[in-house]
Amino acid sequence: MTGAGQVAAFAGVIALAAVSPGPDFAVVVRRSMVAGRWHGVVAGIGIATGVFVWSVAAAMGVAALLEASAVAFTAVKLAGAAYLLWLGVTALLAARRGGDSPRIGDAPRAAARPWVSYRDGVLCNIFNPKCGVFFMAVLPQFVPMDGRPADVLLLSSVAVAVTVTWFTIVATLVAALRRVLSRPRVRRTLDALTGAVLVALGLRLATTS
Repeated sequence: MTGAGQVAAFAGVIALAAVSPGPDFAVVVRRSMVAGRWHGVVAGIGIATGVFVWSVAAAMGVAALLEASAVAFTAVKLAGAAYLLWLGVTALLAARRGGDSPRIGDAPRAAARPWVSYRDGVLCNIFNPKCGVFFMAVLPQFVPMDGRPADVLLLSSVAVAVTVTWFTIVATLVAALRRVLSRPRVRRTLDALTGAVLVALGLRLATTS
């Protein structure tokens, strides 16, 4: 049975991974900036869904298969890189248009729907094979040798809770600054920076071995 100390240590490791800047962070910031706090939170829930999937996959050995198979790793990696590049180019095009107001009423109808934010979060995380490798390396260190499905479910739930908490904080902070971020010049600069970061992360993922 997983003890309280192991759960706390695991939560700390997940927290450190969550706060590290990366594609997930960039997606939540952009959704919060474009559509508001709730969309940023929903994107975070999407990312947490991916975290749950990867943690369970690691426990079932699916992540080990991904780590061992160059073909599977490359397929997931390229899909993720393509999605990040698409998100980045979308942001760069928005910057080129001149940094329109991020109010939901002014955004394309589809972009204002919560499922779009959730989709972005899920796909960004699921299509990042490094997440699978991470859980493959970390999870066995916290699951007891006689670990039961309940132990895996507990740790997966902890990972989800930590992830949602962190990205809710991020979405709240970004949303609190939306009045400043809504200025066209600021919005255009942030779109350009976010787009450049997403493109860079996509290219980096594509060249990951």
